[in-house]
Amino acid sequence: QVQLVESGGGLVQPGGSLRLSCVASGRIYSSSIIYWFRQAPGNEREFVAAIRWGDPRTYYADSVKGRFTVSRVQAENTAYLQMNSLIPEDTAVYYCNNNSALETSPKSFRSWGQGTQVTVAS
Repeated sequence: QVQLVESGGGLVQPGGSLRLSCVASGRIYSSSIIYWFRQAPGNEREFVAAIRWGDPRTYYADSVKGRFTVSRVQAENTAYLQMNSLIPEDTAVYYCNNNSALETSPKSFRSWGQGTQVTVAS
């Protein structure tokens, strides 16, 4: 089973940028979809973005469209989430995950990593 590890979080001012990384150990099949979710304190985990490993089709939550970009570098076994124009409402723990089906509900995923904290504040 593929293990995914997130990194790249931190503290950033509103309007700033961060790039998160999701490094996979093990083979990612071309049929896989790599997801980014986030969970803010007191809120449910929510879908942020996803990218198909085998082709560059991407998917975004309305709240991040135009500000976030998901990508992957197959040779590095890594997916990225470039986050621009960050706002305080983006503050959350960000998680990556994978699934062979297009699923935006976190209940469709059996396990989660530690995530990486993103805090947007002045």
